[in-house]
Amino acid sequence: MEVANYQKKMDELKCFILDMDGTIYLGNELFSFTPAFLDKLKETGREMYFFTNNSSKSQQAYIDKLNNMGIEIKPEQMMISSHVMIQYLKEYYDGKSIYVVGTPSLINEFKAFHMNLTEENPEIVVLGFDTTLTYEKMAKACHAIRHGCIYFGINPDWNCPVEGGEFIPDCGSMAKMIEGSTGRWPEFFGKPSKHTLDYIVKETGFQPKEIAIVGDRLYTDIAVADGSEVTSIMVLTGEATLEDVEHSDIKPDMIVNSLEDITKML
Repeated sequence: MEVANYQKKMDELKCFILDMDGTIYLGNELFSFTPAFLDKLKETGREMYFFTNNSSKSQQAYIDKLNNMGIEIKPEQMMISSHVMIQYLKEYYDGKSIYVVGTPSLINEFKAFHMNLTEENPEIVVLGFDTTLTYEKMAKACHAIRHGCIYFGINPDWNCPVEGGEFIPDCGSMAKMIEGSTGRWPEFFGKPSKHTLDYIVKETGFQPKEIAIVGDRLYTDIAVADGSEVTSIMVLTGEATLEDVEHSDIKPDMIVNSLEDITKML
């Protein structure tokens, strides 16, 4: 999309799905331009939602984090990848026994939706971003997966950014370890899967052409809108650079320096 058409497209957008780290804040520091952007969305009657692929924390943890940064939202405005997974399981595998490789927070999200969790002989294994991972958990998951159970992954991210510009292994990297042992790779449900896009359209109630997904990662935030009527907007305040875009098959519909540029067009 040419820069001259950005304004025309912006006028059609009614709902913004915002990535978090690298888009509205970095680590625990809110970008200085974020409050003005969020205020402008409200002033112009647009809806906003936040979406994180991080499946290690609960929805409430992110609501609390935003609240501590001065951003108050309703629970339905905080979308997390694990809810995409849970809704799919409830629709297609209701009542099936599930072994979840995940943090206590992730386990509690599943319990809150009354999922049938088990530690032995599961029908389904769900792999999340588990910062409390143990060898025992991996061995148990691999045993079930190797013996043919259904196998899903929540978010495909290879790494999770942490303070100081460093990274720690994320769910995708954990799936690589399981693949090395079992030869099996899971179907993922967070960004950029179509499951996430379907979830966003369903939960917001907007038409795809009225929705924008804003983020800093090409292979998740931007890729999730690829091939759809949803508008992808890449900000340069996080991971991806203009050089990355140049060398990628995934192309955002818009590229802006930061949310500040979007504020000026709203």
